[in-house]
Amino acid sequence: MGRELRRTSMGGPTVFVVDEDVTVRRSLEPLILAAGFQPQTFGTAREFLARLHPPAPSCLILDLLLPDLSGLEVQRRLADRQSTMPIIFLTAVGDIRMTVQAMKAGAVDFLTKPFGDELLLDAVADALERSRAALVEAAMVDALRERFASLSRREQEVMALVVSGLLNKQVGGELGISEITVKAHRGKVMRKMRADSLVGLVNMAARLRLGSQGTTGSLAPTPAFRYR
Repeated sequence: MGRELRRTSMGGPTVFVVDEDVTVRRSLEPLILAAGFQPQTFGTAREFLARLHPPAPSCLILDLLLPDLSGLEVQRRLADRQSTMPIIFLTAVGDIRMTVQAMKAGAVDFLTKPFGDELLLDAVADALERSRAALVEAAMVDALRERFASLSRREQEVMALVVSGLLNKQVGGELGISEITVKAHRGKVMRKMRADSLVGLVNMAARLRLGSQGTTGSLAPTPAFRYR
């Protein structure tokens, strides 16, 4: 029942499968389709990486040992592209070292062959939930970045210092401007960022990973990992 509810909310997300074994691909394709997801299968890593992946709910079922590139290399290349697609690794060998590497790099699940259909589908449903949440978060952060970019340089500096906990007088001292000027900039920041309170502004800065100089960093979600 839980997976059914998640499927409906996804609206037919894509499940990519990269595995050298054609029997694995042929068995997983109808299973994924019957579960209400859209399967796309590949026999090599390079074939998968050459395909454009639009930002939509999706996950990747990836064999750890591939003929052209290792699953870890595929994971690294996706990370270089700033992809947040959750990865479920498949392996016939319980290699602890490679498992740890995959886990540290953000793998969400690790299934040892042979595995049951329900186990795989549960992993896929969970991965797709994570994908959807990551896309929603990314859209919200993009909107915040647009608002932040609309601030003047001075407004960005004021925002960074305000959310760090400094009072208006202290912000003025840091920037060499009057307290009244700080208040004026602060009011513009609140309006442009659409923040209804200081707490709201602080939360926005946290999502933007705002530095003390008013610079933003990239967000890289770290999903929980399971080995099964």
